[in-house]
Amino acid sequence: MAARLQLTFRTAGGRRRTISIDNPRSNLTDAEVQSAMDTIISKNIFETSDGNLVGVVSAQLVTTEVHEFDVF
Repeated sequence: MAARLQLTFRTAGGRRRTISIDNPRSNLTDAEVQSAMDTIISKNIFETSDGNLVGVVSAQLVTTEVHEFDVF
């Protein structure tokens, strides 16, 4: 099963920007994710065409299960 952490921020221009991280640690806590997002904002790590990231919108862990069929 594949997993992806999606962090969604608000930009200075009022738009939303999402940063996706593949295969995050499976035991992440709400506090760790919040702290990471706050750090990204406070250190101004990413630049967007809509300005700096200025606020937290949401965070979610998305998992995908793939079942391949033997069809040859």
